[in-house]
Amino acid sequence: MNSPPETAERIRALLEARFAPLELVVRDDSAAHAGHAGARSGGHFHVRIVTPAFSGLPLVRRHRLVQDSLSPLYGTAIHALSLDTPAPEDLV
Repeated sequence: MNSPPETAERIRALLEARFAPLELVVRDDSAAHAGHAGARSGGHFHVRIVTPAFSGLPLVRRHRLVQDSLSPLYGTAIHALSLDTPAPEDLV
């Protein structure tokens, strides 16, 4: 079972507003976790976001920035989140 499509759109809107990303992919992986007890408290998502805002920051800081931006959705719309957070210079 996938999460409602508006959840992915809410994730996208929050991240676009905060980071002005060069690339943003939000994938709903909830169907792969059907039956998992925690899935009732929200969906499972994967986010790839490439933004200059991550330049010079360590991976942990990048992830915290994204998680902080999505904090209103945790426990309701998001149960689990996997992140891929390169800065543009990481891709060359």
